[in-house]
Amino acid sequence: MLEILNVVLPVFVLIGVGYAARWVNLITDALVDALMRFAITFAVPALLFQGISKLDLSRNFDPALLSSFYIAAAASFCIGILGARFLFKRDIEDSIVIGFACLFSNSLMLGLPIAERAYGPEGLSGNFAIISIHSLFAYGVGITTMEIVKARGKSVLQILQTVLKGMLSNALVVAIACAFAANLSGLTIPAAVDDSLDLLARSALPIALFAIGGILRRYRPEGDLRTIFFICLVSLVFHPSLTYLLAHSMDLSKDGLRSAVTTASMAPGVNSYLFANIYGRAKRVAASAVLVGTTISIFSVSIWLIILP
Repeated sequence: MLEILNVVLPVFVLIGVGYAARWVNLITDALVDALMRFAITFAVPALLFQGISKLDLSRNFDPALLSSFYIAAAASFCIGILGARFLFKRDIEDSIVIGFACLFSNSLMLGLPIAERAYGPEGLSGNFAIISIHSLFAYGVGITTMEIVKARGKSVLQILQTVLKGMLSNALVVAIACAFAANLSGLTIPAAVDDSLDLLARSALPIALFAIGGILRRYRPEGDLRTIFFICLVSLVFHPSLTYLLAHSMDLSKDGLRSAVTTASMAPGVNSYLFANIYGRAKRVAASAVLVGTTISIFSVSIWLIILP
């Protein structure tokens, strides 16, 4: 158990340092936002580009890997909506935001560093394969569902335009598309550019984790606590459990099983709040779920690392 904590705790300590720095006013909300903007706009896209552009797509895009993770993610989205609508009597638009929080695990800023510490950099290929379509899948499902509900007179073409606009304005999606283009075309990146991207990519996770801590300090576990814990239950228990069962039923390799389950076991990501903010619905619940889920995941992720081979 001590070895597992040594894997998990450094990631959460860095989040805690960011939280504490904001708590004692060593940094401001403006600086936290600037750090996160730098991470999301430049450093993390560089990390994704470097990881995906060099992937062996034929070997790492295992249908069993992607199916086990994304079938469970879609099921989590549906359960989140149904639970919010019928258990907690939320309106349909709030319910979609809550479903999105159940769907969008923090695969990048928590999943990658924890998987790297647990299994080494060579074990991240499956994580990158999942992450490469994570934003596309989650935002595609979330925005499409919300826009259909909000349509009220909009044509199918207008809905599609809204979905595409939301996807193409996301720096992570653009970086992933460029990475696939470079990979499939066989483009050779000049050494100087490649080294520069490596330097930028190395800063991504530490800065993002520190900034997440500062952002989490901004929020309090407000709103309906039962709804918040429901989101955490779906995200931290149901999603990885179903992924684990599906992966076993599909005879997924040991490395693939590790990648799928560790990614699925992460807390709701900050994107859950960003999605809520886009539509102005269930913002306090989404933000609180990120805070509470991230705290609880210190223990739940440790349990999953013990269970995994």
